[in-house]
Amino acid sequence: MVSSFASVARPIAMIAMVAAVPALAQDAAAPSTRSTSVARPWTDAALAPAARAEMLLAAMTFEEKLQLVYTFFPPFAKGPDAPADLIQSAGHQPAIPRLGIPALRETDASLGVANQVEQRKGDVATALPSGLGLAASFDPQLAYASGAMIGSEARAKRFNVMLAGGINLTRDPWGGRNFEYLGEDPLLAGLMAGESIRGIQSNRVVSTIKHFALNAQETGRFVMDARIDEAAFRESDLLAFRIALERGQPGSVMCAYNRVGGDYACENDWLLNRVLKGDWGYRGWVMSDWGAVHSTVKAARNGLDQQSGGELDTHPFFRADLRKAVESGELPRARLDDMVRRILFGSFSAGVMDAPVVDTPQPIDYAGNADVAQRAAEAGIVLLKNDRGILPLAKSARRIVLIGGHADVGVLSGGGSSQVRSVGGAPVEIPLAHGAPASFSRTTWHASSPLNAIRALAPRADVQFFDGSDPAAAAAAARGADLAIVVATQWTTEAADPEGIALDGNQDALIAAVAAANPKTAVVLTTGGPVLMPWIDRVPAVLAAWYPGQRGGEAIARVLFGEVNPSGRLPITFPATSSQAPRPQVPGIEQVLADPKHGEDARAIRPFEVQYREGSDVGYRWYARQGHKPLFAFGHGLSYTRFDYAKLRVEGGDSLKVSFDVTNRGKRAGADVPQLYVTPQGGARPLRLAGFERVALKPGETRRITLTAEPRVIADYDVAGASYRIAPGTWRVAIARDAAQPVLTGTTDLRERRLAP
Repeated sequence: MVSSFASVARPIAMIAMVAAVPALAQDAAAPSTRSTSVARPWTDAALAPAARAEMLLAAMTFEEKLQLVYTFFPPFAKGPDAPADLIQSAGHQPAIPRLGIPALRETDASLGVANQVEQRKGDVATALPSGLGLAASFDPQLAYASGAMIGSEARAKRFNVMLAGGINLTRDPWGGRNFEYLGEDPLLAGLMAGESIRGIQSNRVVSTIKHFALNAQETGRFVMDARIDEAAFRESDLLAFRIALERGQPGSVMCAYNRVGGDYACENDWLLNRVLKGDWGYRGWVMSDWGAVHSTVKAARNGLDQQSGGELDTHPFFRADLRKAVESGELPRARLDDMVRRILFGSFSAGVMDAPVVDTPQPIDYAGNADVAQRAAEAGIVLLKNDRGILPLAKSARRIVLIGGHADVGVLSGGGSSQVRSVGGAPVEIPLAHGAPASFSRTTWHASSPLNAIRALAPRADVQFFDGSDPAAAAAAARGADLAIVVATQWTTEAADPEGIALDGNQDALIAAVAAANPKTAVVLTTGGPVLMPWIDRVPAVLAAWYPGQRGGEAIARVLFGEVNPSGRLPITFPATSSQAPRPQVPGIEQVLADPKHGEDARAIRPFEVQYREGSDVGYRWYARQGHKPLFAFGHGLSYTRFDYAKLRVEGGDSLKVSFDVTNRGKRAGADVPQLYVTPQGGARPLRLAGFERVALKPGETRRITLTAEPRVIADYDVAGASYRIAPGTWRVAIARDAAQPVLTGTTDLRERRLAP
């Protein structure tokens, strides 16, 4: 049953919210014109963030409190109220010098310090691979290092809030923003997002987590109403957020554009008050997405703490209207205090209050940071197929033909607010003629040439490039080469979903023609997610390189030549056909296609519901439930060496723990990702990923691995009991190479256990 949380969830009374926080702060008296300073006990970093926030709140005037709950969108901020020290970026909250409160300078993030359409002329940054590329590494330590790197660049560029932490589960293979996120599994996404957030905040920079919640498609994102059963919600998308919040402790949560169960996410009492702040005890602040606010009193009462980039909303709801609501008593002063307290707590807990932003840009080690980006790209490249062992390519190869994808000059990146203007510039950049993304998105390549990287690794080879516009000419050129490499592209962007998952233009015909001409053909996919491969039976080698970032060309070349042993694993299922997915067609896409401007006015789309019929069976769980055999399963990935698993031991009781040996049986060092899947013995539901570990082994090396299953993954959510419940009984365990390839299996008995929501 699909229910409307807004109508069935018990409302949280404001008095109950107040009871959960310290005594109400009284507005401080307006400062005297003679007063130039105040005692600042909250500057004592030895005190707990909550205590410091309470002290500072007590010193604030009504006007100062109002100042904190609204941020400006610098490109549109005009007039006498606009701060003078704006950086052209995502958001700005002015400083309060009297109290030592620094300005909050916000930048779009996740993949690096964004500068989408070069609003800051000449400002470059290090571009990470896409979120899917990072997730494919299955390496939380790498997620931390990547986050720490982009956080350091943000601080050096005078920012102290990164709008990072994108964790929406990829419920549909066609999602336009899938590339930003971390795949379809709540455990993988939660762990990777949590570590990335923790890395960012190690620089005393606030990271958000976003978009809360069920923002699973771009089409109609301002008007769609996501519908899902509560138990399924708690076992999937909300569990991913919960794990990431526990791991990363982000200073802020960004609520989404869409409706959930009838109410907009940014004024959704069930989501923000009951789940986030109530069940989970979250103490930071909820900021809106840019343009996601629809009311004043309802939004504030139902959990929104800050209107972000207010110029992009239809009205500045949290300015004069909020003042009037508080002064009239329509919104209790206690709620305003709670909003401000949360902003202060998030800022103190992330260290922002103890490290004000710098006045001028600081030096950045771009070379060292590029190495981090390259490591992430290399770890995330997935070798999908390698028949006859045609890869790795020998450096003694005499003739190599590289075709398509602008691979002579760079690698493709995804579009939207996450777009980084990378070091080295954009060798190809194509403006959009129309559509919702046109104002802030361009089809952009990073200046990392696979052609140059291949030539550097094979200096004696004749390496030629053909653009692929003529399949017959490309096939003729490929004939007789030691290897023909086709770089296929699929550009996706925020604010729009593609019509499907087929490669654009003539690329399928190009690949088929080249493969027919040369049996030694490799395809490198630089895409935003899964694509259909009608040519797969004729192509012996396929790599999924995602959007590989500013060192993507070098990473691709090093994997092709075996300088790097591929170790990526799919964080998202590749379906064999579009019809295998829960929603083969994008809900609402017919409205966009019928519009001459392709949905340029995103708010003009008629509202519609999306019923998430798969419930908690997202991704590989859906395919297993339906009995579908995908083209490539979640967790799949090949290597240039071979790993064996042996000696499984399974322990039950109050928790589920497994141990087993992993051995590298090949002649190359490499990394493997053994995966733990769990399902009830009776097969009442599909298998679920309950643990994994990335392990690097030398040839012949064996290592004993121990994994403890995440108990909330094993559990079902009991709505009536308001808790996760592990049913007593026998459970099946598999140590697998991917969701479809169990290698070691066993069973164990578990006792009943309940866990907090």
